[in-house]
Amino acid sequence: MKRIDKIINNLEFERCIELNKECEKQRIFCKHGMEHLVDTCRLMHIISLEEELYFSKEILYACGLLHDIGKWKQYLDKTPHEIYGAEIAERILKECDFNDCEVIEITTAIRNHRKKDNELYSLSYLLYKSDKASRKCYLCKVEKECKWSKDKKNLKLLY
Repeated sequence: MKRIDKIINNLEFERCIELNKECEKQRIFCKHGMEHLVDTCRLMHIISLEEELYFSKEILYACGLLHDIGKWKQYLDKTPHEIYGAEIAERILKECDFNDCEVIEITTAIRNHRKKDNELYSLSYLLYKSDKASRKCYLCKVEKECKWSKDKKNLKLLY
């Protein structure tokens, strides 16, 4: 996964991860750092295999790694992170040798990753499902204070 290594070592990606970390320093709820991003990647891969979806591992990992890179901007000025993140992701993906079709597929999924009603079995669907499944509500010390509704919380380990 050479292109994934390029993403991880990309200066703009590293900068966004640091900005997320800085903006979330005082946050007590779920964060949007490398642990969440890698969890999302791995869940995308697991669910893709279980549901017999045929996305390449590199596409899944690129999508999972990049889906929240615009979160810091949302904290600063309320710009939707899925929109801003897709713009950043486009630049990073091109710098990391993804072709135009792959860039469109991944950035579309990033733009849609907060929408529950994505087309079934699309990359957007897979990212939405994996992003939500990555949250470990069953281990969270502040779960009761979280604004997520009880039916949205992951109160048991699914994957």
